[in-house]
Amino acid sequence: MHLELDKNKIKSGLYIVSTPIGNLGDITLRALDVLKKSNFIICEDTRVAKKLLNYYKINSKLILNHKFNEARVLKNIKDILLSGNVVSLISDAGTPLVSDPGKLLINECIKNNINLVPIPGPSALTSAISISGFSNNFYFQGFLPDKNSQIKNELLFLSNLPGSIIFFISSKKINKIIPYLKIYFDDRKIVICREITKYFEEFIRDDIKNLNTFEKTLKGELTIVISEKETQKKSSLLLTESDKVNIKKLINFLSVKDIVKILNIDDRVSKSTIYDFCLKLKNEK
Repeated sequence: MHLELDKNKIKSGLYIVSTPIGNLGDITLRALDVLKKSNFIICEDTRVAKKLLNYYKINSKLILNHKFNEARVLKNIKDILLSGNVVSLISDAGTPLVSDPGKLLINECIKNNINLVPIPGPSALTSAISISGFSNNFYFQGFLPDKNSQIKNELLFLSNLPGSIIFFISSKKINKIIPYLKIYFDDRKIVICREITKYFEEFIRDDIKNLNTFEKTLKGELTIVISEKETQKKSSLLLTESDKVNIKKLINFLSVKDIVKILNIDDRVSKSTIYDFCLKLKNEK
């Protein structure tokens, strides 16, 4: 085991430091050492950062850097780094730059040959996939978009990928996407992870086809893991000409949801294939 605990071995540059996603005990010894020796710590929210830093008696100066001001403070941070300072970048929780601000700064450091050092540690992404039981060949989406049309397009894209799917979503929006999950991932399993590493930590496991909306509003951000695509293919992945004719007849009288139910009875064609053809017909009108 090798720990860089000698102050003289801490080089100037930007350290990307992973911090706990809930349980303060999950921070690494190396992360604490680097944070204590940093001249400045860049953070998303000073109030959140101070909870961690005060707990471990770290008094480094803070620089606020979030998605609304990162372009404005970029030059100031670059000048600080070029002056030979030790600077750490932390997010509100977990590994920085995983769906968090900071990419502008990283690219500026690369352009100016500023030393970049990752300090590994907690991540909701890796924590969720580790307990899922699903394929570790996975695709990480980040946060889903807000608009319904964008959500549908994103989920359609994700449904065609072979591995496990991971994304973040606000607990307030989970009920909004459950109907779409049942359309695009009806034959897969799901793990909904909430409050990871905290006192009320919970992992909700279910088949997506049996998943219901939540009566009580969950709290915080959720990490969602969807199982890999089934290797056993359906006998037919395409609509026949007869199917298409029937859909064209039904589209003026029934909802898309009802048409999907009718044509998917024998499980010959996936729900998403039927759904997409219905939408195509509606858009042509």
